[in-house]
Amino acid sequence: MDGKRNTGPVAVARTLTMDQIDSAGNAAPMEVEFRYDPHDPYAVSLSFVTADPSVRWTFGRDLLMEGMYEPAGDGDVHVFPSVEGSGVAVVLMELVGPEGEALVKARTRDVEPFVDDMCALVPPSTESVHLLVDEAIEAILNGA
Repeated sequence: MDGKRNTGPVAVARTLTMDQIDSAGNAAPMEVEFRYDPHDPYAVSLSFVTADPSVRWTFGRDLLMEGMYEPAGDGDVHVFPSVEGSGVAVVLMELVGPEGEALVKARTRDVEPFVDDMCALVPPSTESVHLLVDEAIEAILNGA
């Protein structure tokens, strides 16, 4: 035995092209990395790689899962489904922060594989099993 601790499942990451919608309704494509780490089992992160440094948003994974099929979110992040004029299902995300707000959209069929992988890694309602409470307390006490 090498003394290394099993760190559990690895993170799920997928880079998607999303459209940022401006106030006039014009769309500008951007690359966004969706990331889920089972060590933070209740959260999902989106990193917008349009700027240096990239802009990162972290919010509840349940918000993403629910928002794909019905409006979800109270506060800084709202996620809701829609259908474009061409009949393509999309997921819209409204992000509000101190520096401003953004409206982005992705095709539902592009987001679904990420959500499926995330749920395969940590099935819904099992998130608490993946919390590393002792390690978190130790990190806090050690000033990490």
